[in-house]
This record gives sequence, C-alpha cells and structure tokens, in this order.
Amino acid sequence: MTLSLAFSPCPNDTFVFHALAHGLVPGAPAFDVTFADVDVTNTAAERGAFDLVKVSYAALPWLLDKYTLLPCGGALGRGCGPLVLVKDQAITSLEGRTVAVPGDRTTAYLLMRLWSAGAPPKSVEIVPFAEIMPAVAKGQFDAGLVIHEARFTFQRHGLHALADLGEWWEGDTGLPIPLGAIIAHRDRVDPEQATAWIKESVRQAWADPSRSRDYVLAHAQEMEQPVVDQHINLYVNEFTSSLGPDGHAAVDALLTRAAAEGLVPATPLVGA
Repeated sequence: MTLSLAFSPCPNDTFVFHALAHGLVPGAPAFDVTFADVDVTNTAAERGAFDLVKVSYAALPWLLDKYTLLPCGGALGRGCGPLVLVKDQAITSLEGRTVAVPGDRTTAYLLMRLWSAGAPPKSVEIVPFAEIMPAVAKGQFDAGLVIHEARFTFQRHGLHALADLGEWWEGDTGLPIPLGAIIAHRDRVDPEQATAWIKESVRQAWADPSRSRDYVLAHAQEMEQPVVDQHINLYVNEFTSSLGPDGHAAVDALLTRAAAEGLVPATPLVGA
C-alpha cells in the first residue's frame, strides 16, 4: 500500500516528515510525496486529493467533512506569527491599500482580516509566497503578508514590519498561534495509526537532526544553513509532537472568532 502525502518544501515540514517520507518509520506504509505551497494543498484537500496533507488551520471549516485533524505534525507556537510588511514606513494601516497574500484560506490571511477589520485594505491579491517580498519591494503592492523564513530575511528586501500578527494574537488571547495542521482522509487513513507514524517521524527528527539536513536544504527556498536552523527551531516545537490543551484551545479560539465575524463557516470544535 502506498499513501499520498503532501506538505510544503519549507524546512519545518521537510525536517518533520523526513523519516516518514524515506521509509524510516517502522510499520508505516510507503508514501508518494508531493511538495506544494499551503494555498495549493488547501484547495487540493477540498477535493480530497491527498491521504495525509498539511493545510492551514483556517481552511479546516471546508475540510473536516473529508478529513480528521491529527494532534501532531503541524505548526503552532509563540513568536512565530505572520508579518504584514511594507516598503513605505509612512504606511500605518492597511486601509485603502493593496496587499499581496499567500492564499485566501491561509491562517495568515484570516488573522490579517481579523486584525484589520476596522480598516480593511482596498484590494487583496493572492501571490505565490516566494514572490511577495520582491513584489512589495518593487512597489507592486503597498503591503505584503508573509510567513515562515520571511521573518528572518525581510530586511534584505528593504522592507519593514507594519504588524506582527502573532504578537497581536498572543496579546489578545494568551494562546499560541495555530498556523499549519496535518489532516488524514477519513475514508483512507486510520487517524490513530497516522498519529503514531508522525510522532515517530518527529521523534527521529529531533533525535538526529543531521540525518535530514541534506533533504531539508535541497528543498528550502532559503538555502542558508543559519536561516534554515532558525526556521526549524521556531516552528518545530512541543506543539509539533502534541497539540495538547493549549494547542486545541488556540485552534478553537481562531475558528470560533472567525465564524462569529462571518469569515468562515461555523465549525464544530475540533476537540482535545
């Protein structure tokens, strides 16, 4: 049996899934791996395209009819939220501005909508993640919404942080920020087995980080080892091994608040 597995080429995902993707997890099946930005996996998961897939927590309301949320392998944390970047430091809000975002059902975009509700942008355009900072630097957009390693490299593009949405979320809720989730297809994957496979893959990643280094670097958009290490250290944490009560509370808070604002369909609480 071979299952399909999709996740981003970002260092946190390749680090976490190295063992599983390479047949190093005892008892796990073989996997056909697809690398794709989260906006692509969000859309593909709505069609039920993958057996195991990394998606945005913000996309769950459209996916939980086909998929089960797994309590491990995802990306949550503190001090790791999306940034709203600008070139012109005179910009103090998004009101009336043009903004590039990495996807319309990403957690980053949902957080931006919640944060800017009182002063929304004039227009929003979906732009591949790797193209956002260069586009803002060239003046194609007034602002850009970025995630992942952009947190460590945006200054190189002459950009400034208008807002740290993770800081805003944590200050408002006291909870970690829920970014990326791992979900398993209800008809094709046993969630308890999948959870065990992923937990073992995470354990192996932490036990010997050097084992996955070449794999991580081969797929990283930012090839510098120090940036890759920062990325992994920030996004692979205790919530990767287990969501736990705080992780589940964060997911429930995000989806409940967004539903109350009419930004996502109402979703049953994902449970502990």
